[in-house]
Amino acid sequence: MTSLVQIPDDLLYPSSDGNPMAENTLQYRWIVMIKENLEILFAKDPHVFIAGDLLWYPIQVSEIPVHETRAPSQAPDVMVVFGVNKGDRPSYKQFRENNIPPQVVFEILSESNRTAKGREAMQQKFEFYQRYGVEEYYVYDPDERVLQGWQRQGQELVPIPTMNQWVSPRLGIRFEWQPGQELVLYYPDGRRFLSSIELAEQAELAQRQAALAQQQAALAQQQAELAQQREQTERQRAEYERSQKELAQQRAEQLAAYLRSIGINPDEIPPP
Repeated sequence: MTSLVQIPDDLLYPSSDGNPMAENTLQYRWIVMIKENLEILFAKDPHVFIAGDLLWYPIQVSEIPVHETRAPSQAPDVMVVFGVNKGDRPSYKQFRENNIPPQVVFEILSESNRTAKGREAMQQKFEFYQRYGVEEYYVYDPDERVLQGWQRQGQELVPIPTMNQWVSPRLGIRFEWQPGQELVLYYPDGRRFLSSIELAEQAELAQRQAALAQQQAALAQQQAELAQQREQTERQRAEYERSQKELAQQRAEQLAAYLRSIGINPDEIPPP
């Protein structure tokens, strides 16, 4: 009979599997780009959790045989979970998250994944994701520029026959890809996924455009105020000219009345 022992939680569910997040800069760049753009896409939804290289524990194991040391897990390069709160976690323990599995998983391949051992590890990941409820699974090799995708049908992950122009049912993002060409991802509104540098440049450009728009608005306000001042000046000039004309008319009438009072007909006086 196998003896059972109580194992501490941090040993059953460690926060690290000892493997690096990425093996090269290209792989890392793709992981970060996908993860950060998805964070932006769902930033306003408090019930979408997105993580990169986070260990996912699908089942709870409070007591295990003494010869075992940890619960089954995988650390997807990027995973998206709908229906749980955002927030920091040392790992994703599904059994403590209303038993909601990650619905979407991305894996970005590196050179080691093309070895026999690497292919075996990827097969194990596929079986794990299929077994524990992933709905959409995407694998991209940025070196070879090869893209594959699977979608859950019943209990199985079934290959997506055509990935070019594929729209993720869960994420709403669009995949643009042809064999031998670099993958391009698009937001539901048509914007392209951007790198961290491109996002920073875009934010800086938006800042400059906002400052320019503010300056243009201030200039337009000044021009409107100047036009108003000119209009007021014109009104004042017209009012002055009208009053001067009325005053001249009054003086002429007074002079004519005076002339008549002394017996002179002003109409008979020749013009100067």
